[in-house]
Amino acid sequence: MDPADALAELLSPSGRVNPYPVYELLRAHGPVTSAGPVFFVATGYEEVDAILRDPRFGVLDDALRDQFLPGWRESPAVLSISRSMLRTNPPDHSRMRRLAAGAFTPRRIAAMRDVVVAQADELIDGMLARGRDGDPVDFMDDFAYPLPVGVICALLGVPTADRGLFRRWAGELTGVLEPEISPAELAMADRGATELRDYFTELVAARRRTPTDDLTSALVQAHETGGARLSGDELLANLVVLLVAGFETTTNLLGNGLVVLLQHPREAAALREHPEFAPGYVDELLRYDSPVQLTSRLSTESSRHGGVDLPAGSWLMLSLGAANRDPRRYPEPERFDPWRPQIHPLSFGAGPHYCLGAGLARLEAQVAFPQLLRRLPGLALAGEPERRVRLTLRGYATLPVTVGDPAPEPDRGTPAGAARATP
Repeated sequence: MDPADALAELLSPSGRVNPYPVYELLRAHGPVTSAGPVFFVATGYEEVDAILRDPRFGVLDDALRDQFLPGWRESPAVLSISRSMLRTNPPDHSRMRRLAAGAFTPRRIAAMRDVVVAQADELIDGMLARGRDGDPVDFMDDFAYPLPVGVICALLGVPTADRGLFRRWAGELTGVLEPEISPAELAMADRGATELRDYFTELVAARRRTPTDDLTSALVQAHETGGARLSGDELLANLVVLLVAGFETTTNLLGNGLVVLLQHPREAAALREHPEFAPGYVDELLRYDSPVQLTSRLSTESSRHGGVDLPAGSWLMLSLGAANRDPRRYPEPERFDPWRPQIHPLSFGAGPHYCLGAGLARLEAQVAFPQLLRRLPGLALAGEPERRVRLTLRGYATLPVTVGDPAPEPDRGTPAGAARATP
């Protein structure tokens, strides 16, 4: 299959649900391959990593949007994403990122461990109550969504009562991150973006009247200093992106990871007995079934990667999911193996756009999986999980499980000082 046909297959509903066989069709043409005029696809680990770090490549800018998506400024979803750090290049990207980075330092993330442990325990208690008669519960609804949304909302200062609002809004908005989007999907994304923007407009007004010790107040203060540090549009756009990115990726990581663990009982049993192995497990889960499969870059200068000349103005689809399964980097990449040496998945990107909340997502998963396995030793799949028909953000729409009998003496979390260990 030639690259253009393979790309079309990747974008089909079946390709979105299971992209890994299609990645191998693309990989057969080399780690970087042309799929159209000045359009390239990168599937190699070394090549994707290098391009993400190469200053000659940037994210989609306004000029390119004007060329390929006329009228994009009329779309609240596209406009909102474009004004955030997700879709800006230096120096604007660097300025915005610095303002939010203080909430995601290693020390602050480590200090949140007890909060994450407590929230995970509370959610497991709820799963036990709802599934005590053997009835299935939806892991996505009952754990994978509420855990990370609770954590990011606490950082942003979003009231507890409002946290249930965001799942639909975010699910609609993130449609604009897909490689292709239909007019109907764009209309839904615009609706979600509008509702999120309206919500944060009210929250910003509240924090302007009464500042508190949260990230929203800090970003409002950055805007209040004459607008030189953060414009009004940037303030709202980055609050939306911080919220959505703060739970969407982790929700998918928790769902994808639980399925993998339940399908590998020997590895799950080892993690149940040794929660200190969690960091290595989480990195392998990120590699094996990445919650973020794609990103893209535009070349501003000519370069050469993977033996292919990339002219200035080239548009590259970077397949993080394929790179994480590059056999040149990971032998037997289709095998789940938390004992692999040197696991460094590209699931959170690399370079200047490396995910700001990667450490927080890892912490939540490192806490969640051992707690789930130890408190719910009979946890099992209950029927076939349903995938979302999305490619960029890979996850489950529903994930029915039975909880079984609880452990006689529940372990209330992983040790506070747990460090990465090799099983």
